[in-house]
Amino acid sequence: MTITTATASGAPGIAEPRTSARLPSLDVLRGLAVAGMILVVSPGDWNKAYAPLKHAPWDGWTLADMVFPTFLFSVGLAIALSFARIAQDRRAAGVKIARRALALVALGLVLNALPYFDLAHLRLPGILQRIALCYVLATTLCLVTVRTGADGCPTVNQRALLIAMVLVLVGYGAALAWVPVPGIGAGHLDPGGSLPAWIDRGVFTVPHLWPYGTDAAGAVVYDPDGLLSTLPATVNVLVGVLAGTALKASKSRLDLLVAAVLLMVAGLALDPVLVINKRIWTSSFALFSGGFSLAVLVVLSVLLDQGPTALPQALSFPFRVLGGNAILAFTLSQILCAIGGVPLIVTAQGRITPQGWGDRLAGAVFADPYLASFVCALGILSLVVVVLLPLHRRGLHVRL
Repeated sequence: MTITTATASGAPGIAEPRTSARLPSLDVLRGLAVAGMILVVSPGDWNKAYAPLKHAPWDGWTLADMVFPTFLFSVGLAIALSFARIAQDRRAAGVKIARRALALVALGLVLNALPYFDLAHLRLPGILQRIALCYVLATTLCLVTVRTGADGCPTVNQRALLIAMVLVLVGYGAALAWVPVPGIGAGHLDPGGSLPAWIDRGVFTVPHLWPYGTDAAGAVVYDPDGLLSTLPATVNVLVGVLAGTALKASKSRLDLLVAAVLLMVAGLALDPVLVINKRIWTSSFALFSGGFSLAVLVVLSVLLDQGPTALPQALSFPFRVLGGNAILAFTLSQILCAIGGVPLIVTAQGRITPQGWGDRLAGAVFADPYLASFVCALGILSLVVVVLLPLHRRGLHVRL
C-alpha cells in the first residue's frame, strides 16, 4: 500500500507529484460509482429498498446494475490518462500492475471473509477480484499493442483495442449461444444452465460462490463476478481507455456523446438476440453499460472540466472525496456492511444487528419504510465521506 499526493489521472498504483492537477470529471465519476455501490449494499432493510437501487433479478437492468460497469469504465479512463508514462518502462509497469492486482485480490478475499472468516465457505470471486483481472487484461493489451505517436511518445493503439473489443464481444456471445454445457446443452442463459455459471461451479466449487446466486430451487449455482464473464467486463474498461484517449486528444464532447448513444442503441438492439443481463455480463449488457458510463462522463466533463464555467465545486465535493480514495471508500463500506449484519446491540427484545437498529431509528422519524431504509444507506455513505475527508483535504490518496 502506498499513499500519494494528488495525481493527474489517479492511475492505480502510480504516484505523480502534486504539481499535476487531477481531472475533476474522473474523480467525480469514480465517486458517483462508489456512492452508488454504498447505497445499493447499505439499506436499513433489504426488503424495503427503492427499485432503482436493486439489481435486476436476472434479465434486464436497473440503475444499480450500471454502478459497477461505471467503476470499471473509470479504471480505463485512469489507464488512458497515465498511459504515456506507464508505457515508457513496460517492465517496471508490469511489476506494478501485477503487484496491484495481487493486492486487490488479497483485499477482496479478506473482505469476502468478513465477519466470521469461514474459510470453508469463503467466496473466491468478488468485486475487487474482478477489478484486478480486468485491470490486468486491459493494461496488458494496451501495452502489447502500444504504438508511437507523432510526438514520439507511446500512445494507445485505438484500432487494436476496437478490434479486441469486437472479438471479445462476438466470441463471448457465440460461446453463450453455441458452446454446450455438459448435461444441459447450449444456449441456456438461466442461472444454472449458463456457460459462465457452469465454469464457475467447476473452477471455484459451489461452497466458494456467492451465497445468493441461487436458482429457483434455492441452490447456489452462479456468481455474478465469475471467471468467464470477466472477459466482456474488460470491454467496459477498454471503452474507458478509448474515452480517456479521446479526452487527451481534446476530441469534441459531442463526438463522445454520439459514441455513447451508439453503444447504448447497439446494446438495446442486441437485447432480443442476446438479452441484457449483468449477472453473466452478456455482450449486450457490456455495450449498453459502456455507453451509459460514457454518457455520464460526457455530462460531467462539460460541467466540471471547463474551468470557470464549471458546476459549483460544493455540489461535486462529496463525490470528489470518494473518487480520490475509491478503493479505500469501498473497503470501509464493506467493513461497515459486514459489521452491520452481526447481532451486536442488546435490546429488550434481544440482540439485533446495527443495520436493524439503524432501520428502527430511522423508522421512528420517517413513516415511509422505504425512505427510512434509504436514510440508513445515506448515513453509511455520509460516514464514509467524513472518514475520508481529512485525507482529501491533505491531497492524500491511498493506493494498493
